[in-house]
Amino acid sequence: MTSTAWRRMGASLLVAAVGAAGLVAAAPDDQGATGGGGGLVTTWGAADDIAGGTLSDMTVRNVLRTSVGGKDLRIRISNANGDQPLVSDSVYVGRQDSGASVVPGTSRRLTFGGSPTVTIPPGAMAISDPLPGAVPALTKLTVSLHVVGTTGVITAHNRAMQHSYKSTSGDHAADESSTAYQTESSAWFFLNAAIVEASQPVETVATLGDSITSSVGTTIDTDQRWPDILAARYAQLPEPRRLAISNEGISGNRVLGGVAKAGSAGASALARLDKDVLTKPGVRTVLVLEGINDIYAGATTEQLIAGYRQLITRVHASGRCIVGGTLTPTGSSFVYTPEKEAIRQAVNTFIRTSGEFDAVADFDAATRDPANPTRLAAPYDGGDGLHPNDAGNQAMGEAPNLDALRCN
Repeated sequence: MTSTAWRRMGASLLVAAVGAAGLVAAAPDDQGATGGGGGLVTTWGAADDIAGGTLSDMTVRNVLRTSVGGKDLRIRISNANGDQPLVSDSVYVGRQDSGASVVPGTSRRLTFGGSPTVTIPPGAMAISDPLPGAVPALTKLTVSLHVVGTTGVITAHNRAMQHSYKSTSGDHAADESSTAYQTESSAWFFLNAAIVEASQPVETVATLGDSITSSVGTTIDTDQRWPDILAARYAQLPEPRRLAISNEGISGNRVLGGVAKAGSAGASALARLDKDVLTKPGVRTVLVLEGINDIYAGATTEQLIAGYRQLITRVHASGRCIVGGTLTPTGSSFVYTPEKEAIRQAVNTFIRTSGEFDAVADFDAATRDPANPTRLAAPYDGGDGLHPNDAGNQAMGEAPNLDALRCN
């Protein structure tokens, strides 16, 4: 695509440097998105699931946090699991103030092929035109979308550990106040990715997993998921060593089984690898932490290893790297039986010693109780013996070797 196709359309961006009240000025026209940068990179992502019910003539306001900074923000909206066209005539991006409120003066309209209206067929996605200007790292943005008419099946990401907001009837996408947003939700609606152009080459690590990667058990609205901790670690490095993070966990997800339906655990990792991970711009490394739900559902060691090998083969065939995350302890949870624990241990031995993954992130070692390795360490237990709490996610986010996640 030529630089003309990505021509800048405005004078400033939604976000300013920390503490500043104004907007960041856009670059001149001759510094377009295809010149002088590091290419497009996914700075935030979520996996597609299904929310129950429908939405009718209302606005949903999602909140996300970037990982790396860049410019020329694009938002990817998903109707991948929908059963009828998704129509929106108003999509705005702003910088979050608090809750559903937007920092005054930062709300800006997105367009799609130059039009404020977008119609996304069932099973499809749409990427917005670039919004000129700079987007800082680790910045909370709002993405507000007015739904025209009544939706069918809602593509969403459940158990986001971040509140989103539903409005009263009508188009409130441009509203910077929270007045119209009367209903909280724990799902991201239609929001699939935030994409920026990096100032120099940057890769994205996609974390493919289940509720432990979605980080159920952490404090909502505080970005304490272990992939968030990982993103914050990268943000402290010199710019040439930074990586972006895209969280592709789905609560209840399995490597081998599952289909997307309301209230489900989403399509299996094998089924959703291409859509949720490999089609996101800049993804070069896939970090897999998934398998506990397979073991609970009755998968054998051999079946789960065969699933991992398919993920490895497909990721390598796409020219990318794949890192294996060891399965965290379950010893005081409903998942645990001695037989299932033996499978978890055998699977972890494969992940650590087979050499088939490009690298290993030992989440098991980072979170287990040294006195009883079948269990989470007490300070890391979110209360059910399965999901790590904020402190446990901190330990998990600190576990991976930062350079080992770079795909060479």
